[in-house]
Amino acid sequence: MDTLAGVRTVVAVVENSSFTIAADKLGISKGLVSKQVSQIEAAHNIRLFNRNSRKISLTDAGANYYQHARKLLEYYEQMLDSVVTQQNTPSGKLRISSPIAFGEHVMTRLLPKFSQLYPQIKLELILQNQPVDMLKDGIDIRIKSGKVSDSNMIARPVCKWPLIVCASAKYLADKTLPITPQQLAEHQCVLDKHLDDNTNWLFGCKDGGDITVAVNGVLASNNPQAVVNMIKAGGGIGLAARQSVAAELQSGELIELLSDYQSKVLDIYLIYPHRQHIAQKTQCFIDFMLSQDF
Repeated sequence: MDTLAGVRTVVAVVENSSFTIAADKLGISKGLVSKQVSQIEAAHNIRLFNRNSRKISLTDAGANYYQHARKLLEYYEQMLDSVVTQQNTPSGKLRISSPIAFGEHVMTRLLPKFSQLYPQIKLELILQNQPVDMLKDGIDIRIKSGKVSDSNMIARPVCKWPLIVCASAKYLADKTLPITPQQLAEHQCVLDKHLDDNTNWLFGCKDGGDITVAVNGVLASNNPQAVVNMIKAGGGIGLAARQSVAAELQSGELIELLSDYQSKVLDIYLIYPHRQHIAQKTQCFIDFMLSQDF
């Protein structure tokens, strides 16, 4: 018999490619996951998964079942949200994924404000710089720099996240300050692997032209905060989000360089599934973010 719990279990197994991980995500035992899947298979005389000791894979019947089951769960969630909407009290759990630096310096400041407006919405902030599978990871809203090409997703611009060139007073103590972007070639630079073309820094000039400079350095990281920490420790000149180093700039620990040139600006977007119906909790968060003055 296909109970809603059984349907949700099959979907979880498919999206996590694992009975064990599905059990953890659902908060039930692996044995119960296996039992619910077996009950559905027995009730309809079908096999949903090919199983062996290493991995599981969907059968044709399983793939067909999953597509309809996913839609069924979406309709069920829409039904519940419609009831909540009538009560005019947004509620539920909202999982938000954000790049680490933006999450630490912006989202941790905004989420308490949102929570005061909607106290019945439970918020979970997931900070990560690696690619996100929103469906598999159960993410309601993703915040990222740059749009996505997935036609199943909507991308709404939120703000611009300017990067500046900076270095520590310690690093600059015995060196000549770069006056033009080209002079960066004479310095050690800390490279942020999270950025595209991290060894080629683009600068906009006041006259409207652009300059691209090839930079070198022995230090690199895919984590913006690690880059900032290495810049602060005297590792070289680097790119950092202005908001993430505001305190260090004010104290003089870090010094902004090449302020006459516009360095890279990241466009920050809200990403969410392209659906006819958007959950009330999600719409509230979208409206909140779009109303903020960054």
